[in-house]
Amino acid sequence: MSAARSPIVDDWLLARLVCPATRTPLRYDEARGMLVSDAARRGYPVRDGVPVLLIEAAVPLDDPE
Repeated sequence: MSAARSPIVDDWLLARLVCPATRTPLRYDEARGMLVSDAARRGYPVRDGVPVLLIEAAVPLDDPE
């Protein structure tokens, strides 16, 4: 399994999810356990296997990767 894939977020679903702020694709960051918007530099939590795509729930990502 590659680093971009996650057993928590299905590939089919991940291919369709976009950042609610920028409408750009999201990627799953396994180390953080969240969906990341590179364009917005924000992470969206995944709780009990459900992505929480609320702008208010997003966490700023300050560290460069």
